[in-house]
Amino acid sequence: MREPRPLTSYRLADLLADIVDHVRPAFGKGKVAGYIPELAKVNPRKFGIAVATLDGADVAAGDADEPFSLQSVTKLFALQLALNRGGDDIWTRVGKEPSGTAFNHLAILEAEQGTPRNPFVNAGALTVTDYLMGRSGDVAKLVLEYIRASAGGISGDIDEAVAASEIATAHQNRAIAHILKVHGTIDHAPDAVVNAYCRQCAITASVRDLARAALPLAMDGFSLHSGESILAQRMVRRVNAVMMTCGMYDSTGSFAYRVGLPAKSGVGGGIVAVAPGLGSIAVWSPELDRAGNSLVGTIALELFAQNTHWSVL
Repeated sequence: MREPRPLTSYRLADLLADIVDHVRPAFGKGKVAGYIPELAKVNPRKFGIAVATLDGADVAAGDADEPFSLQSVTKLFALQLALNRGGDDIWTRVGKEPSGTAFNHLAILEAEQGTPRNPFVNAGALTVTDYLMGRSGDVAKLVLEYIRASAGGISGDIDEAVAASEIATAHQNRAIAHILKVHGTIDHAPDAVVNAYCRQCAITASVRDLARAALPLAMDGFSLHSGESILAQRMVRRVNAVMMTCGMYDSTGSFAYRVGLPAKSGVGGGIVAVAPGLGSIAVWSPELDRAGNSLVGTIALELFAQNTHWSVL
């Protein structure tokens, strides 16, 4: 591992401003998540980047304070809640292996008798949502409040218009939920699980919020904002490990090769990455690549890692 370069807030600000300029030629090369009608309305040229460091620095550039739909990035925080509420019990329902398939793939789930490969594909996330439904009447609100607590407050909320748009078009997720129910992986009614999951995905936050919310994963579970541990160190290691191997869907290997950090993406165009012992980085750009990850956001994180040597590799 290369020695990380010393960074001041001023140097970080200059670097982020340079990244904003460098990624502009990549606009137009991806596509927004048009299969969710509300997300199809988002300006594809939006871009924001933010960094939170262990010494309390909070630096951002671009559209860094505009809330956007977190979508599958919320899976990262739902998993933390499941681990907090039930320890390793969630792993009796969900695996820890990369899927090698699209995030909403059906065939592999059926072939493996309803056991999701990992908590970040949709089948795994629906299982985590079902698990949390046994512990809370409103999973979306529970995840939202956890993100708020981790970040020390956020600018977003649950976007009910996006939630309704997703629920109305969630046919693939309903099919997944029914397979899970057939095999006894989930306890609740499939439609109820899908509805709760769609509302969770409709949580909004800015990249500045998101970088702060992920910072405890770079600090062995310690929160600068609360002054206490919010996740046990051994759980942090598990979360970061699963992010490293499964967080970017079926392009996780390519992302690790290019960026070298644990990360979680969402089809709203957000990605959050963690550099253990250093800080966290969040990016947002709505145009997606073929795997459903932010195309411009991935380029930005690659530039950031190259210039800072923030990498676990």
